[in-house]
Amino acid sequence: MEKNGKLYGVGVGPGDPELITVKAVRVIKAADIIFTAASTKNTYSLAVEIASPYISPAARIEMLSFPMTKDEKETETAWISNAKQIADVLKTGKTAVFLTLGDPTTYSTFGYILKKMACVMPDADIETIPGITSFHAVSARLNRILVEGEESLLVTSGAYGGNQLRHINGIENVAIVKAYKNIKDINDALKETDLHKNSVAVSKCGRKNEQITRDINSLEQKAPDYWTLILASK
Repeated sequence: MEKNGKLYGVGVGPGDPELITVKAVRVIKAADIIFTAASTKNTYSLAVEIASPYISPAARIEMLSFPMTKDEKETETAWISNAKQIADVLKTGKTAVFLTLGDPTTYSTFGYILKKMACVMPDADIETIPGITSFHAVSARLNRILVEGEESLLVTSGAYGGNQLRHINGIENVAIVKAYKNIKDINDALKETDLHKNSVAVSKCGRKNEQITRDINSLEQKAPDYWTLILASK
């Protein structure tokens, strides 16, 4: 009986191909199949673009559709279907890599794959390779310390506004990912929690057309780019 292949969940970092780890590069180069997430509305993958210098010409690239919807039944069906597609490849003995932006364990579609693989192929051999997160890349780009001493750091999503900031007391530093919509409520929450003064937004960190915005009130005049992150501190 042919031995099953292995799945690697690989973080390719925030955008700069040189910020991919040495281990991730080795695994990407050896992969038979490259999987990555794509919207149902297009087949473009920034993760594939970032990793492209290291992808073997012999490797097959397959886009897995992850619908952008709040319909739980639709998303559950898609996640199971994607996991089954990966499992089918592993059963042929091939090595598969699932590419994800940033880190595979931080706001990543790979988290859904891990959960569903446990259902469709419980004995699958899976290894997760960490990647540099967007908030670490932004803090390095700005030469800005994220935390020091006994300070804390809140990492949260701004996709639905700033309520997470309002619900947690004693925050000294915050990284808000997905700060591309509801920016007015995010700004309001930063002001209410005294985090607004030392805030900065960075879009497309380390990539072409990178933009650094130190007056985040100005983001309310024009919707921020999808790849926008805000760092704030007291």
